[in-house]
Formats: sequence, C-alpha cells, structure tokens
Amino acid sequence: MTVMNQEALTSPIGNKKPRALGLLLDIRKNKLLYVMLLPVLLYYTVFHYAPMYGAIIAFKDYSPRLGILGSDWVGFEHFETFFTGAYFWRTIKNTILISFYELIFGFPAPVILALLLNEVKHSLFKRTVQTVTYMPHFISLVVICGIVKDFTSREGIINDLMAWFGAERSTFLLEPEFFRTVYVSSGIWQHIGWGTIIYLAALTGIDPEQYEAARMDGAGRWKQMLHVTIPGIMPTIVILLILETGRMMNVGFEKIILLYNPGTYETADVVSSYVYRVGLQDFNYSFSSAVGLFNSAVNFTLLVFSNWLSRKLNDTSLW
Repeated sequence: MTVMNQEALTSPIGNKKPRALGLLLDIRKNKLLYVMLLPVLLYYTVFHYAPMYGAIIAFKDYSPRLGILGSDWVGFEHFETFFTGAYFWRTIKNTILISFYELIFGFPAPVILALLLNEVKHSLFKRTVQTVTYMPHFISLVVICGIVKDFTSREGIINDLMAWFGAERSTFLLEPEFFRTVYVSSGIWQHIGWGTIIYLAALTGIDPEQYEAARMDGAGRWKQMLHVTIPGIMPTIVILLILETGRMMNVGFEKIILLYNPGTYETADVVSSYVYRVGLQDFNYSFSSAVGLFNSAVNFTLLVFSNWLSRKLNDTSLW
C-alpha cells in the first residue's frame, strides 16, 4: 500500500492531484480574488475566443442563408485569390511600411519624452506638459481625423507655417506621397503622452541609491541617464517592443478610412482597409475572413519570433 502511494506521488499522473488540490485550496483561500477575475474571463471567452469559431468561413463559400455549418467548403480558394490578386502586394507593402515607420518613429517617442520629463525638476511645468500631451489620447478618433484634415488642408495651419517660411502650399491628404507621413506623425501626436505613463511608472521603480552611487563616481546627469535610467527601464522597453512587433500587421482600418480617398489608395490602402471594403461593402465575408486570418497568422508569427529573439539576446521575454 505504501509502495502504491509513493508511485502515485512520483508519477506524472500522480503529480496532478497535488496541483489540482493546491488550486482548489488557493481558490478557497482567495475566493474573492477569483470572483473578481470571473468578469475578465467571461469577457475574453465571449468576445475573443467564442467568435474564433466563425473564422472557419475563411475556408467556406459562406452564405447567410445556409449559415456557417451549412455553407460549402472551398479549402484555400480565398487565400489563393488574395495571394494572386492585384491588391496583394500593394496592401502588404503599405501595411508593412506604415507599421515600420510607426515602429521607428512612434515607438521611441514616448521613451524620449519620459526621459526628458524625468529630468525636469519643476513639478508644475512637468504636470502641465504631461496633461497637454495626454489630452489628444482621450479625443475621439473621428475628431482627431477632422483636426488632422483641417491642419493639413491647403488653408490649414501647417501650410500657413510653410508659407511663412517661403514654401509652397500643398493639400497633403490628396497627395499619395504625404499620406504615410501625416498618418504616422498624427499618431505620435495623439499617443505620445499616453505612452509615457508606462515609462514614467517604470522610472519610479529605479533604486535612488543607484543614482547616488553614480554621482559619487562622478557621473553627470547625462551619464546617469545612460548608465542608470535607461538600463532601469530597458526590460519595460523590450516587453513593449515585442508587443508592438506582434501588431505590425494590425494597422487599424478606422483611421485609414477616415483619412484616405481613392486618390491615395496607392500608399494608404492597407490590409485592414481592404478587408473592410471587400467584407462589409462588397459582402464577401469568406474572402475578407481569409485575408484577416492570414493577417493574424503573420502577426502571431512575428510575435513568437520577436519574443524568441529577445529571450536569446537579453533574457527578457513575454513567456
């Protein structure tokens, strides 16, 4: 009897019982915390995992009359149509370029602002700058796009400034070569203040004794920033960079369709806006689901690769 109990405890199957028992004991001990967790689990189950069932219409010729289960299977036909279509390379190229510019210019902007604010000792000025930079994040995207259109119009403030310096006026959003610049720069203006919150919170976690030790070694403020501040928030930067890389193919269609027009499709049309036009305007649900599924698969691959690369390079990763 004693031998059987020892085998049960040392075998893989036997290890599950203590773990399950430990989980039950933990639930019993912290039942209020688990109750608070329930709405979050329900939210993700109902709105994120349950709808994944509908992704199978990407492999079917979906008909609302027949339903998801009753529609005919077509295999990878919709994927092949997208890969060989006239808009494949244009949408992929625009999506990658806009995401790349956001990563290069948009991602470091909150880090730089947080580092600059960390050096400001005047609290009133610091709070004022934070408030002013936070505000655009809380404005509706429709209003933001309206402001962007006004600012970049031929009679807008940007053209007024350019004319003051002697440059020619231009209607930026009607010219394809300026669309990506307007899109990325307006995104930085809208989100830079909000992005600094995380980095400012990370800065508060740096041990003040490290700064004291650096000052004793003769380090000025620039050297303290290089050798204490930046290394202190580097794990946060890496984690957020991994998450940002995993969203490289997720350029939202809302802002794109609010800013673009047929004249700028050449540089503005991305995968998500193409899915919107084909799926909702042309009612081709299966084809748009196939394109969206392909987009999500690429994002997942990028996320796994960037996480693996980060773990190899600096031992910081999401999992």
